[in-house]
Amino acid sequence: MQRDHREQLQQSWQANADAWAAAVREQRIESRRLVTDAAIIQAVLALQPKRVLDIGCGEGWLCRGLAEHGIEPVGVDASAPLIEAARAACDGRSQYRVCGYAELEEHAEQLGRFEVLVCNFALLEEPLQPILRSLHGLLVPGGSLLIQTLHPWRASHGEPYQDGWRVEDFVGFGEGFQAPMPWFFRTLQSWLTLIGETGWRLEWLQEPLHPESVQPVSLLLLLKPL
Repeated sequence: MQRDHREQLQQSWQANADAWAAAVREQRIESRRLVTDAAIIQAVLALQPKRVLDIGCGEGWLCRGLAEHGIEPVGVDASAPLIEAARAACDGRSQYRVCGYAELEEHAEQLGRFEVLVCNFALLEEPLQPILRSLHGLLVPGGSLLIQTLHPWRASHGEPYQDGWRVEDFVGFGEGFQAPMPWFFRTLQSWLTLIGETGWRLEWLQEPLHPESVQPVSLLLLLKPL
């Protein structure tokens, strides 16, 4: 079942690449427009990195945004159509590579080392221990890992507050989405346990708030290697 979910997740990003790129570039997603996009950019800029690796970069919006601030961004994503979209919009300051989680460690020598690694709504699979352990090898000494994910308390949507697979149907994101996306929900306790098990130390935790409802939209974590 786990393999089936992973395959469906990968297939959804192939099928929905064009629709997702349009939704992001036309700012159709309220939470991103009002809260989470600015939250991750501000968190990266506060660390003053020279090079940043955007893991699960999608159509490249974050890389383009960081390049505007003089940062050298590299984006990787398992979806070839999304990487094609990112390259098509590239300003010449960002680099992109088709690369899934499993391949990151293998490509470490080609990618180089980074002051900051970013996983912005990109950790959607169930077994995350291997990828989180492998990321240590991509950091320079003193480097950081930034994770932004759906806030567990808000993302439970009335379902039991326990780990498990959920489904995103992209309702409200605009037209063109062809396949639902399975993703793995984690409680706050599970996130903190996972961090400790994979050799990371939590430096700080933020809960970016919606400006109108004043409810947490996302969970933003800054991690350092142990």
